Amino acid sequence: MFIVKKGDSYTAKIVDLTHDGMGVAKIDGYPLFLSNALVGEEVRLKVIKVGKNYGIARVEERISDSPERVALKDKLGFQTGTMPLQHLSYEGQLRFKQKQVKEAFKRIGHLDVEVELTLGAKRQEGYRNKAQIPLQNKKGQIETGIYRARSHDLIPMTDYYIQYKEIDQNILKVRDILREAGLEAYDERTHRGYLRHLVVRYSQRCQQLMLIFVTRTSSSEPLLQLLDRLTKECPHLVSVVQNIQSEKTNKILGQKTKVLWGKDYYEEDLMGLSFHISPLSFFQVNTEQAERLYQEAIDFSQVTAEDTVFDLYCGLGSMTLPFAKKAKKVYGIEVVKEAIEQAKLNAQLNGIDNVHFEAGKCEDLLPVWVEEKDLRPDLIVVDPPRKGLDPVVRESILKVQAKRIVYVSCHPGSLARDVADLVAGGYKVEKVQPVDMFPQTSHVESVVLMSRVAPTK
Repeated sequence: MFIVKKGDSYTAKIVDLTHDGMGVAKIDGYPLFLSNALVGEEVRLKVIKVGKNYGIARVEERISDSPERVALKDKLGFQTGTMPLQHLSYEGQLRFKQKQVKEAFKRIGHLDVEVELTLGAKRQEGYRNKAQIPLQNKKGQIETGIYRARSHDLIPMTDYYIQYKEIDQNILKVRDILREAGLEAYDERTHRGYLRHLVVRYSQRCQQLMLIFVTRTSSSEPLLQLLDRLTKECPHLVSVVQNIQSEKTNKILGQKTKVLWGKDYYEEDLMGLSFHISPLSFFQVNTEQAERLYQEAIDFSQVTAEDTVFDLYCGLGSMTLPFAKKAKKVYGIEVVKEAIEQAKLNAQLNGIDNVHFEAGKCEDLLPVWVEEKDLRPDLIVVDPPRKGLDPVVRESILKVQAKRIVYVSCHPGSLARDVADLVAGGYKVEKVQPVDMFPQTSHVESVVLMSRVAPTK
C-alpha cells in the first residue's frame, strides 16, 4: 500500500471542496485538504500533516487556475479562517452553499429534495455588525487581531474585511487607548493579565456603538479611567460594558456583566421595527441579510390574521415581532431569561400586544403548552442553535400537528436530521431556500417550509 508521508511533494488535481471550503486532492485514494484551492485546479502540493483518515497539505504552486478563481482580498483571511472562500467567485460561493444543503439532506436525512439557489447578499464585505477580538501582549504592548486558524497565536490585523468599517476603526482606536494606558492583556499560559477580549457591536442604521471589555478580574477601575478618552474618541458610543470571565476557559464571555457608562443596550432597526439589544443578547450579525432571511420565513409561512403561531428559540423577538404584525397571536419560547425580558420590552417599544413570551427550555415548555394548556398553533416557527431540535421538541411538534412548519437553520446537518424526523411524522418538504448570511465563509442559513400531509387527529 502506498503511504503518504509528511514533507512529501506531489502534483495533483483538486477534485472536490470540503464542507468548510478546503480543496480536496487524492494521492492513491488518500485525501489531502488544502486552503486556497478550487475544483479542477492542478497544483504542486507539499504534505504538512498526516492523519489516519486524511492529511493537510499546502499549495506550493498552482499549475492551472479554475475559471471560478478571483483575486484574493487578503491572505490573512486564509490564515485566520475568517474568509475561507474568498478565492471563489461569489456566484460560485452561492452554488457551493446550495450544494452543501442539498448533500446534507441526501446524506444525513436520506431525502432527495429540491434546493433553491442560495439568496446572495448585496454586500460581500463589510457586513458584520459584531466583532469579538482577542487581546494579547506582543512586543511589549497590547495587540488586537484574530487567532491563526486552529491555534491561539494572534495575527495582528487592521482591516478585517467582513466587519463594518466603523467597527474596524473603533478597534484600532480602543487598541491605541489601551496601549497608552499601559494595560496588560491576559496570558492564558499563566492565567495573569487583565484584558481578555474586546467585543464591539454597532448599528449602522441607528449609528450606535457598544464596547464590551472582557476582563479576568472584577476590578473596574482600570476601565473607568479610560472613559473620558473612549467617549471623546469613539464616535456614536452609547454604552461601555465590562464582562468578567475569570475561568481558565476558551469561552469568551462570563456570566457577570457591568455597565460602566451609558445605556445597558444599543438600538437596531430591523423589518421596520426598533429593537433594544443588550450586551450578551443574540442578534443576527448581518442585519441586511437577516431581513431577507426573516422575510423569506414570513413569505413561506403564508401567515394570516387568523393564525396562531409558536416561535421556538425566539431570542429577543427579532423574528417573533415581524410575525406578530401578520398573525392573530404569537407565542415565543427562549431559554435565556434576559432575552425574554428584552423581547417583552421590544414588544412594548413597538406597540405590539398580540405576543406572549415565556422563559424556559423548549423541551420543557412545549409539552406543557400542548398537553396541559391545549394550545394548538396553525404555524410553528423554529430557529434553533447549531445542534438543532431536541428529540423531545421534535416529538412535541409532531403531537401539535400544526398545518405548517417553518424551520430556520444555521447548520445543514442538524436541519437534515430534524426534517427527516418530521417527514417520518407526517410532514412534507415544500421548499428549501438557502440564504447567504456570511459571504466569503462556508456558513449557510436555510429556510424550509413543511406542510402536514398526514390527517390531523
